[in-house]
Amino acid sequence: MNITVIFFLGMIIALVGVIPPGLLNMTAAKISLKEGHVRGIMFSIGVCVIVFLQTYIAAMFARYLTNHPDVVKVLQRVALVIFVLITVYYLLIAKATSKTEIDPQSKSKHSRFFHGVFLSAINVFPIPYQAYMTITLASFGWLEFNKSMIISYVSGAVCGTFVMLYMYIFFFDKIKNKNLTSQKNMNYIIGSITGIIAVVTLVNILREL
Repeated sequence: MNITVIFFLGMIIALVGVIPPGLLNMTAAKISLKEGHVRGIMFSIGVCVIVFLQTYIAAMFARYLTNHPDVVKVLQRVALVIFVLITVYYLLIAKATSKTEIDPQSKSKHSRFFHGVFLSAINVFPIPYQAYMTITLASFGWLEFNKSMIISYVSGAVCGTFVMLYMYIFFFDKIKNKNLTSQKNMNYIIGSITGIIAVVTLVNILREL
């Protein structure tokens, strides 16, 4: 597949992974709100540096797993269960809860960059997430584990992460003032996304039976 398509696939997959409000995107938004957009963007750049490394590691891990199909089959079934549980949680169980306010202290632009590096480094979720998604793309024949495609995919993931952090930064006033109904809608969106991923995973498992 064309490396440009792989780039945009990486971007979309990363966007999906960063949509739910979490430590990184909410911290970026609060820094921007209290200290200005420049420092929020510097924090986001620090996050993206680590995302590049994490996604590259995930792709290397995925390449290793493709040579061990038995392990991949087990991981696919585990991932299916996890995504189904997440979907059920967000669609049927999750209720809107108030977020704990993050009160970042005033710091320099450079310290905000390293703050982003640190928080992103301790957030290891992107590694298994990206490893699973790259394995899925490879199983459909959309991704080959050569240097150009891996770099294209990783670059797309970095851009997708930055775009979502950027959106949180500049639209945080709307996000933080959302009412109960809007928060429920966010739960439905997240649940629908994980539900789609679960269906894709199930189809992929059935194809290999």
